[in-house]
Amino acid sequence: MKLSLSFTILALSSQGSLAFSNFAARPNVARQIGALRPFATVLNYSVDQSGESQTESYRLNYKKDGKSISPWHDIPLSDSDGTYNMVVEIPKYTKAKMEVATKEENNPIAQDIKKGNLRDYHGPIFWNYGCLPQTWEDPNVEHPELKVFGDDDPIDVVEIGSKAIESGAVVTVKPLGVIAMIDDGELDWKVLAIQTDDPLAAEYNDIDDVPAAVKDGIREWFRWYKTPDDKPLNGFGFDEKFLDVAETKKVIEETHEFWKKLRAGTADAGKLWSGV
Repeated sequence: MKLSLSFTILALSSQGSLAFSNFAARPNVARQIGALRPFATVLNYSVDQSGESQTESYRLNYKKDGKSISPWHDIPLSDSDGTYNMVVEIPKYTKAKMEVATKEENNPIAQDIKKGNLRDYHGPIFWNYGCLPQTWEDPNVEHPELKVFGDDDPIDVVEIGSKAIESGAVVTVKPLGVIAMIDDGELDWKVLAIQTDDPLAAEYNDIDDVPAAVKDGIREWFRWYKTPDDKPLNGFGFDEKFLDVAETKKVIEETHEFWKKLRAGTADAGKLWSGV
């Protein structure tokens, strides 16, 4: 089955806001996302579904002007107003472990496979989860303080807004903080962010604005989520604290610089599809 999903991406200025209109996804029916408001920068692209959901062949393939693009490499990281673009992989309250396929041509979204089986969380994730495009946690670079190497993926985003955002959407978010998760000996940053049109976005501007229960819930969910598979607890650097928004932006910029080197061919790409 092939499904065509049309998206309008709004990278908003401070005078703009997002509105969404969703239609049920079914064959040959486009799902429109986004309503144009004044002062918004509009990026148009489409997402074509190939394969059946919950199968190994399932993919969300991105296109712009009829040409295939990569959600990792071809969607800009940020806008001039200081917001960032988030590629949503996993909607809140779902379990399928969807991710940008970094080793496949054009990096479609697919369900992760482990030991020959489609991967699901053992329980739902309570936030929207995805990544920032044009970032990379370089596995060849050791963090000077934490003494671990990057996990070879785009930097992850945990979006704490009020609504579930569908897989494949690209939304503008405001970063609030970041925590340094250590997963199987690798550095796996988690950016905590909120969608710019969320009712709480005006109140949340830095990590101290986020309720402690939310921060604790995120940290503990990621500490424990692999233990049903007999994996050890994940750890966290910097005394297990979320860093503030200023430090978060430094981390994002560092991973953006790593990505630039990946695209320039000056970093070891390994098996990644870098588009060059």
